[in-house]
Amino acid sequence: MTGAVSAARRHPLLALGVLAVLLAAIYWSLIASDRYVSETHLIVDSTDIQSGASFDIASALTGSGYSTTDLRLLRDHLRSVDMLQKLEELLQIKEHYSASEHDFFSRLAKDASQEQFHAYYLRRNSIEIDDQVGVLRIRVQAYDTETAQAIAKALLQEGEAFMNQMGHDIARTQVEFLDRQVAQSNQRAQETRNALLQYQNDTGMISPQAQAESLAAIGARLESELVSLRAQRSVMLGYLSPEAADVKQLELQIAALEKQLKTERAKLTSGATKKNEALNRAVEEYQRLELEAQFAMQVYQSSLQALERGRIEALRILKKITVLQQPTLAQEPLEPRRLYNLLVFALLVFAIAIITNLLAAIVRDHKD
Repeated sequence: MTGAVSAARRHPLLALGVLAVLLAAIYWSLIASDRYVSETHLIVDSTDIQSGASFDIASALTGSGYSTTDLRLLRDHLRSVDMLQKLEELLQIKEHYSASEHDFFSRLAKDASQEQFHAYYLRRNSIEIDDQVGVLRIRVQAYDTETAQAIAKALLQEGEAFMNQMGHDIARTQVEFLDRQVAQSNQRAQETRNALLQYQNDTGMISPQAQAESLAAIGARLESELVSLRAQRSVMLGYLSPEAADVKQLELQIAALEKQLKTERAKLTSGATKKNEALNRAVEEYQRLELEAQFAMQVYQSSLQALERGRIEALRILKKITVLQQPTLAQEPLEPRRLYNLLVFALLVFAIAIITNLLAAIVRDHKD
């Protein structure tokens, strides 16, 4: 006993270190409250499976082509003060963590502020992403098995609700935008159709293009007849005099056809409508208006289809949490790791004591 006292006087820091380790051993072995752990693993799936696409379990679990953006958003929410407040409303976890039957050093202070409560919540609950496989691992600590499992289940339920709510908010915003686009495209389609109808009324023609095609067909037929008559005249001149009655009659027919052909062709380029507008220009204007009307109608149809898809997206489940491991119900306490904590504490204390003694010895040597 005297030797121990003498050694303590020579090395007071080491003695204090031994005392600290003894006190820590008493705490970790006799005083520290047991904490039970519930674990759950999950991934976030999108229910928007494109046509021809297939869900590949292997790629999801290996992280190949897998985005962790949703997992990071979910992790941030589960670690947030909002999530802590929901858990408090559902399970009254502050009362559980601050109960007086738990040891003083591990329990939460009853008068803890929100910031202190949140910091304690983050220390007791690990929510981390395994980037290699794209899995969110949740590890919840509580002073009894049922509470630990209940917290883990609540985190799963609230997390999935959060992901869907976020997706639905985006979808509803998109639907509101599409509603406005549909109204605008419908108005545009009506305006272009009305402009086309008004032009038809002004020109007095349902389709200037059809009328132009009809005139072109008439001109082609007249030209064909004119060629035939000219050929007949050439044949007659081979054995008749130009003054012959048959030749004269044929020439009269040719002149009449030429005049008629000139008239029909003139209709295509002269004022042939109520607006005294050339038919070829009327065709060009009509085609422009018709194309505008068709394009506006296509835009309107596309907007309707997009609106319908947006409404479906706003109603259905957009994100689904797939649980790879359900929240476990612990059978024995895993925390605190008594022997591990004691060894780490002892190594740290003795390392500090040894370093301090060395520094003190160096200082004494320099003084001497």
